[in-house]
Amino acid sequence: MRNEYLVFGSPDISEIEIEEVVSTLKSGWIGTGPKVNKFENDFKDYIGVKHAIAVSSCTAGLHLSMIALGIGSGDEVLVPTMTFAASANSVIHTGAKPVLVDVNKFDMTINIDDIKRKITSKTRAILPVHFAGRTCKMDEIYKVAKEYNLKIINDAAHAVETEYHGKKIGTLDDISNFSFYVTKNLVTAEGGMVTTNDDEIAEKIKIYALHGMSKDAWKRFSDDGYKHYQVIYPGFKYNMTDLQASLGIHQLKKIEQNSVRRREIWERYKDGLKELPLFLPIEPDENTRHAYHLFTILLDTDKVKITRDELLIKLHKKNIGTGVHYIALHLHPYYQNTYHYSLGDFPNAEFISERTLSLPFSSKLTDQDVQDVIDSLIEILG
Repeated sequence: MRNEYLVFGSPDISEIEIEEVVSTLKSGWIGTGPKVNKFENDFKDYIGVKHAIAVSSCTAGLHLSMIALGIGSGDEVLVPTMTFAASANSVIHTGAKPVLVDVNKFDMTINIDDIKRKITSKTRAILPVHFAGRTCKMDEIYKVAKEYNLKIINDAAHAVETEYHGKKIGTLDDISNFSFYVTKNLVTAEGGMVTTNDDEIAEKIKIYALHGMSKDAWKRFSDDGYKHYQVIYPGFKYNMTDLQASLGIHQLKKIEQNSVRRREIWERYKDGLKELPLFLPIEPDENTRHAYHLFTILLDTDKVKITRDELLIKLHKKNIGTGVHYIALHLHPYYQNTYHYSLGDFPNAEFISERTLSLPFSSKLTDQDVQDVIDSLIEILG
């Protein structure tokens, strides 16, 4: 057994990020300032999109996206039930209703046939979640969106590097939202980014993100002299800080290098676990790029005598940390009590929810770390 606990989602932070943060602290400018501006421009160039707006979290970005598109009371937004709560909660906070949709059993992305079943006269948008870094079937989603005049808001929390038919997710559709939480491929501790090619949407999001003011703080207090602001919208406090951006600037520079390492770990897992009673992640669709954010396996409960939760406990006792992505939203009390969902409503998501666990997966992992995970699973399940 390992001597040290292997944390599930340990961030890959190096000395250059630490030096940048220290430099920011010494500069006296630690709020929203020039480094946020640089990070936005660097991210915009990486994605290949016209606008990138840094925010305090992907959740904040999703909320702002709804507002910028005018979604509110009486509207409905289609959200996969196999996702983190933020995807649905961002809809709720606008006064609209999240309508849950089942997913595909083995790629875990939103199911097109169920999308079609859930559309009503109140539906305003589809929120595809690019699960674990795997792109949704966007051509089919585009077709439905066009037919019913629906907006598309991408939840790309897992998908900075993800591409669909040669284009990064952040360049597609109306709006895309990315997460830089501590477990993500690109880390700013907390934080997110909203991307769009629409000038009007970008302007609204930028203003709404900082109290609805017409000028953000670093421009008002820059060397150009004081600039008065006007409150245009009843905005929020959703801005990113220069401390966060200091991490992001260098994390972004390393993202392609780190992606190579995550792909190596992905292949090691697939090879080392192929004989076990597990459903391993399927390969990406043709002409797409997977971000390799999560390595999520499904326990084949027909072939073993233990449950997924028992497996989690056994791995924990071997000093192996894991995650669960996710217990489907419709199985949580709030969504059941509020929207009257119940067990049996979404069979594919329930199949996943009972069996899923995510293994440690970070470019920081050593070969020995990966082998320890494999050996532990073989010992438990072999």
